[in-house]
Amino acid sequence: MFDSPDQDPRVDPPELGGEAEVLSGFLRYQRATFELKCSGLSADQMARRAVEPSPLSLLGLLRHLADVERAWFRTVMAGADAPPHFWTDEDIDGDFDNAAADEEMVREAWARWREEVAFAERFFEEAGSLDTAGTHYRRGPVSLRWVVTHMIEEYARHNGHADLLREAIDGTVGE
Repeated sequence: MFDSPDQDPRVDPPELGGEAEVLSGFLRYQRATFELKCSGLSADQMARRAVEPSPLSLLGLLRHLADVERAWFRTVMAGADAPPHFWTDEDIDGDFDNAAADEEMVREAWARWREEVAFAERFFEEAGSLDTAGTHYRRGPVSLRWVVTHMIEEYARHNGHADLLREAIDGTVGE
């Protein structure tokens, strides 16, 4: 993704520090890795599907991650009535299925993702404790610690998908 390690725009998570600092550092790193995997691509490249019949694409992942951020931080942790941007109960895979090679769709997806990440970062900073709890409709009470750990896992899994998608698009490999 870059010619040498000193050109890597990401900030490594801290090796030392408190639990909140380390967890937030890892989540920031995973988010930055995803953004890096999608950087410099056209709408056509962002919407390119992995293999038929899978609807998996970088744009689909971007839309999915925007809604995952929204669900966990706005809905579960903040208790807001915040329906997803890109899917509905009638079209639960709309984040992937409806991703198309359209510049406006890509801009909207980036805007929504950045908006949800900014909200999540503010919520994390203002929460004051990793023990802050929200309520998930199926799991019941969950701590901020659990949500942040889950989000690290969510990004790490999808960054693996993004690695393969990006390599298939233009041969770019890297962390």
